[in-house]
Amino acid sequence: MFSMLVVLVGVSLFEPASTCRHKEYPTSDGQCCPMCQEGTVVARDCTAESGTRCVPCETGTYMNQPNGLKKCLSCATCDPGLGLFAKQNCKSTSDTVCDVLSGFFCKSLTDSTGCSTAERHSVCKPGERIKQPGTSRHDTVCEACQQGSFSPNGVNCTLWTKCSENQTPVQDGSLTADVVCSSGSPRYRYFLSLPFVCFLILCLVLSTTNLWVCDLNNC
Repeated sequence: MFSMLVVLVGVSLFEPASTCRHKEYPTSDGQCCPMCQEGTVVARDCTAESGTRCVPCETGTYMNQPNGLKKCLSCATCDPGLGLFAKQNCKSTSDTVCDVLSGFFCKSLTDSTGCSTAERHSVCKPGERIKQPGTSRHDTVCEACQQGSFSPNGVNCTLWTKCSENQTPVQDGSLTADVVCSSGSPRYRYFLSLPFVCFLILCLVLSTTNLWVCDLNNC
């Protein structure tokens, strides 16, 4: 019985700790050392004579929580070529926060780093209109023009022109082009030209008659 007790005590003395306490981290040799604070990382693990040695994060890096790491995290970059700009610059204790430039919307948004992926707003096609303009969080919404209207540039739909009583359509309207009206009615031109034609016929008859009368009189 006594020998069993000795064995159990021996096992408990030499068994390594399964977990470290709150705000401690395990080292490679099985010790538990105090964590470094935000904005710093471990330069040297603790020893029996001294605590953990911490060093600040260098420019371009950060650490946003207590840790036992040897390297700080790299700051995110907001690439203008991808539609992003730095809404909040990187600090030793927090990462860069990105947002989108005008004309772009965010496709991937996180609380810690803001927008990580952006895309340019869609452009509506001719024959469509902008139903909802794009925002920093949503893309442009387009819809087709209704029958009887057109949009040559994909912005707004405009009703087709109605030709007046003195005009006639020479080109039908479409989703991308307006109705084209003639400058005057063919009927109006017909009635306008009829008296002129009659006048020419009358002149021709009179001229022929005069020649015939003159021939009889030996003019």
